[in-house]
Amino acid sequence: MALDGRKLANGATFIDFQTEPSKYRHWKLDVAGDTATLTMDVDENGGLFEGYQLKLNSYDLGVDIELADAVQRLRFEHPGVKVVLLRSGKNRVFCAGANIRMLAGSTHAHKVNFCKFTNETRNGLEDSSANSGQRFICVVNGTAAGGGYELALAADHIIMADDGAAAVALPEVPLLAVLPGTGGLTRVVDKRKVRRDHADFFCTIEEGIKGRRAVQWRLVDEIVPNSRLEAKVATRAKEFAAGSKRAGEGEGIALTPLTREITDNGLRYGCVDVEINRDARIATITIKASEGEPPADVAGMSAQGASFWPLQVARELDDAILHLRINELEIAMLVFKSVGEGARVVAYDDFIEANKAHWLVNEIRHTWKRVLKRIDVTSRTLVTLVEPGSCFAGTLAELVFAADRSYMLIGQRQGDNRAPAEIVLTAANFGTYPMSHGLTRLESRFQADPSELETARAKTGEAIDAGSAEDLGLVTFALDDIDWDDEVRVFLEERASFSPDGLTGMEANLRFVGPETMESKIFSRLTAWQNWIFQRPNAVGETGALQRYGTGVKAQFDMTRV
Repeated sequence: MALDGRKLANGATFIDFQTEPSKYRHWKLDVAGDTATLTMDVDENGGLFEGYQLKLNSYDLGVDIELADAVQRLRFEHPGVKVVLLRSGKNRVFCAGANIRMLAGSTHAHKVNFCKFTNETRNGLEDSSANSGQRFICVVNGTAAGGGYELALAADHIIMADDGAAAVALPEVPLLAVLPGTGGLTRVVDKRKVRRDHADFFCTIEEGIKGRRAVQWRLVDEIVPNSRLEAKVATRAKEFAAGSKRAGEGEGIALTPLTREITDNGLRYGCVDVEINRDARIATITIKASEGEPPADVAGMSAQGASFWPLQVARELDDAILHLRINELEIAMLVFKSVGEGARVVAYDDFIEANKAHWLVNEIRHTWKRVLKRIDVTSRTLVTLVEPGSCFAGTLAELVFAADRSYMLIGQRQGDNRAPAEIVLTAANFGTYPMSHGLTRLESRFQADPSELETARAKTGEAIDAGSAEDLGLVTFALDDIDWDDEVRVFLEERASFSPDGLTGMEANLRFVGPETMESKIFSRLTAWQNWIFQRPNAVGETGALQRYGTGVKAQFDMTRV
C-alpha cells in the first residue's frame, strides 16, 4: 500500500477508519436520557504516526476518526438522544487544534486529505443537527484555537467560560502561514455572521478573543462564570432538547464491525469489492445488489440492523473510499461497476421512499447522501461502466451521475448471454441525495435546460437502454461491442497519463456547477487555496512557519504577493 513514507504507530501498516467506543483513545461517549456528552480527552501518546505528541488536546487524523465514528453511532444507536454536548476533559484547555508537529512532518497529500476528512466530519455534525435533530452545544472551558475553534463552530451553540483565560482563536495566518483548514474562515462570516472587519482582526491575532467581545462579535453565543457554567449548560441542553425535531423511538441498531479483507490487490466486503491494478493506477469498485427482497416492514428492517442491504452497502462503500483516499495515493482513477438484479435495487429504493418518515430510514438516506458527497470531493477521476449484468438503478444510478465520464454498452457482448444493460430511475434520483451545493446530480447535469430533467423524471420506473440513456443525457457515451474495449481502454490510458494536479483542479471545477452553499465554499476553498498554500515555502519550506513554529526562530517569508 502506498502511504507517504512516515512510520505508523504501533506497527500499523495502513490507516484504518474502522473503530468503536471501546477502542477510543481520545474521546469518551456518555449517554444519559436525551443528552449525550462527547468529551475530548486526547491521549498525548496516541498519535497515528510516530514522532509527535498530541499535547493540549491537539489532534491528528486518528482523533477525528473517533469523532466521526461517535457522531455516526449517536445517529444510529441512540435514537432518543436530542442534544450532544461537546466538552474537553482537560483543565482550562478546550482544544489546541491540529497538531503542529504532525502537520510539519506530513506530506502534502496527507495534510490535504486530513483537512478533507475533518471538514467532512464537521459537516456531519451540522448534518446531524439539521436532519436528525441531534443538536450540538459546545462548552469552551479554556483555549479553543485553530481547529479547536473550528470544531466549536460546527456546533449549534457555543458557551464559553468567563474566567479571563478561556478564549477562541484562529491564529493560522500569523503563526503558521496557512489558512484554517476546517472551514473556520467560511463559518465565521457565513454561519456566525461576524463582520468582515472584525473577522479580519480576529484571524490575524495570535492570542484570540475572550469575554464580552467574543459575544459582541458573535464568535460565541454566551459567556458564563465558572461558578454557574454547569447550571447554564444543563439549562441550554433542556431548551435544545425541547426544540429538537428528533423523532427516534425504540432501540437503536448497533453499527457492527464490517466484514472486510484487505490484500495487496484490493479489498473485499460483503457487498462491495475493490480490485486494485497498480500498473494502470486504477481501482475498480464493484457493488453487488441484494440477493433477497426488502423486509416486509420497518420492524423487519430494524431486525436486520446493520446488515440491511442499503445500510451495509453505504458503510462498505464509505470505508472503501476512505481507504483508497488515504492509503492508496498513486491510484488515479475509481471505476464503478455493479452486478445483480436492478429490480432488487429498485425494490429497496421503493421501501426507503415508502418509509422515509421512520427515523432509521431517515438516517440511512442521509448516510447515503454523505457517502455520495464524499465521492464527489475525492480527488480521483470517477468513471462508471454500465454493462450487461449491472444494476445501476435508483440509488446506485447516482454513481453514474457522479462520474466524470460514464460509458454504457449497447446490446450484448459477444459470448455473453446476459440481458443488455439498463438504467432505472427512482424517486431517489430527484431530491434524496443533494450534492454539497444543494443541487441533485441530475439537476446539476441538466442546468442548461431544466426541461431535460423533467423528461428524465417522466421515465421514472422504466428500464432505459443504452441508446435511450445517451439520448436522455444520463450517460456520456453509449458504445457497441465492437468499439467498447478500445474506446474504454484508450480513455483510461489517456486519463492516467495526465498530470494529477491538473486533473484534480479540473474535476473539482467541473463537478459543482451552479450555486454555492456554505458547504461547497468550504470544500472549494480547501481545494484551491489551502492546497496551494500547503506547498508554498512560506508555510512548509526550511525557513517556513510550520517548520520554525515553537523553535523561537522567526519564519522567513518570500514577501512577493502572487
